[in-house]
Amino acid sequence: MTAVTAMTATASPAGAAAELRAALREAGLPVGATGTDDHVQLGTLKASDARQLARLIRTGTKRTLKAARALREICEAYGIGLPELRVRQGRITLGACRVDDAVRLARLLGAPSPRPDAPDVDAPDADAVRDLLAQAFSAAAGGGTLDVFVREESPDVVELGALDARTARRLIGALRF
Repeated sequence: MTAVTAMTATASPAGAAAELRAALREAGLPVGATGTDDHVQLGTLKASDARQLARLIRTGTKRTLKAARALREICEAYGIGLPELRVRQGRITLGACRVDDAVRLARLLGAPSPRPDAPDVDAPDADAVRDLLAQAFSAAAGGGTLDVFVREESPDVVELGALDARTARRLIGALRF
């Protein structure tokens, strides 16, 4: 273990503020961080330091942003609308999806039609689609999970949860074949 690793891996009574101060110092940014266990406040940043901090954050989230962009492009190519797809708090939030788009996504992931007795149904049952998509996603993403909820106020829309970058890359791989 190097001295730098030991410094950042050690827990201190100041918790998150101390960890952030150490990371800022290691990055060469002379910014103070104070706080409690619940909140951390950064000291004043020079504009150049703020730009450097923004670059470091973008570099740290590069894989997640790249996976989100690839997932958006693949879904658009298949005609699957995910207008709320965004990166939030280091995860890819898929957001609202029309039921027919959710069916299309599930079928691309290898799921059968939600109602084999009537494959051309215009409005499949949202609960059945939710279950179908969750199962197809798990199989295609190597056991990964995707939270899928039916919107009570909009039964023709399902709400898709968030993925980490690794699970998103597995989903992208499944959709590329």
